[in-house]
Amino acid sequence: MRSRLPGAVGRLRRLSLVAAATAALTITAACGAERPSPVTVSDDWDEVVAAAEREGSVHLYSTQHPDNLQKLKAAFESAYPGITLEFTRGTDVEINPRVEAENRTGRGIADVHMSSDFAWITRAADSGEYSVEPVGPDFDAPAYERARSVIDDRFFLVSGAAFALGWNTHALPDGLDRPGDLLDESLRGRIGVVNPQGFAPVVDEYRFFDENWAHDFTERLAALRPRIYPGALAVAQALNSGEIVATPMVPPLVREQESGAPVGWKLPQPYWGTPWYSHVLASAPHPNAAQVLADFLVTRDGQIALSKGYASALPDIPGAVARAQDIPLPDVDTLTSESIDRYQQEWHQKFVS
Repeated sequence: MRSRLPGAVGRLRRLSLVAAATAALTITAACGAERPSPVTVSDDWDEVVAAAEREGSVHLYSTQHPDNLQKLKAAFESAYPGITLEFTRGTDVEINPRVEAENRTGRGIADVHMSSDFAWITRAADSGEYSVEPVGPDFDAPAYERARSVIDDRFFLVSGAAFALGWNTHALPDGLDRPGDLLDESLRGRIGVVNPQGFAPVVDEYRFFDENWAHDFTERLAALRPRIYPGALAVAQALNSGEIVATPMVPPLVREQESGAPVGWKLPQPYWGTPWYSHVLASAPHPNAAQVLADFLVTRDGQIALSKGYASALPDIPGAVARAQDIPLPDVDTLTSESIDRYQQEWHQKFVS
């Protein structure tokens, strides 16, 4: 079952960062590098921004679309020309362990982390060890709806992926109207799906199909021997090229249509989605710049950069296809590592064996 984000969250404490604060790393033979001491505090946002400009750069880890991340870089550096935004894009399977390792050793590379793995986010929020509180003024803007958007005063909603039915318009000029249209025998071997190996959100997506579309949807889908891809972007590329002609699990193909690709899409009702939450990392090497970037992510300019083809965390964002706060959240108790491994084995038997 899907759940909603709790309505009550703690108030954000005004912990801003002193520019001169540095943390010594103590190297020992037994444990390697110890964590830096917590950064001390100022209550003046202008001081945080000035300190961030002295730091000069900020690094983001994210699973978001690379085009949106490039737009975010351009928008952020336009707003803060004294701070260079660098980003590393990868899957949650690749990035989450990096965050854990950097936190464990105290040798941070990233300053802000954006993840769509809600099971990991929940565990990290419960532990309290990976993040510090965001302090920027835009978290309290009424349009952001803080009570619906911030978890444990650490993780804050920035975007969301709303997954659509997709098709190649050359092969299917009439498109797809509902999920059941994908189960037609004429599409055998011509459908694209994502391998859920290690991806908790994709496991949740397949379960959603059976819970909300038809109790045997994945079994009937597997019987059509779909082609298997490592991620949704690869599925979109395969649709563009005609390698496949349909899929139940692709982001809205807004930019592909704008470029003239022969594709169409439709959000089914109900549709599955996954939110992106971000947090300021406790191991951030640029703690002030991290706070400035975190705040920028929830401004209108930041949202415009991030939201093309995605759900936005603010209302009335051009290019957004939905509101991120409206995406139901998964029941993380059903997304334990044991449960995910078991589902992967079952999925492999259906789709591969």
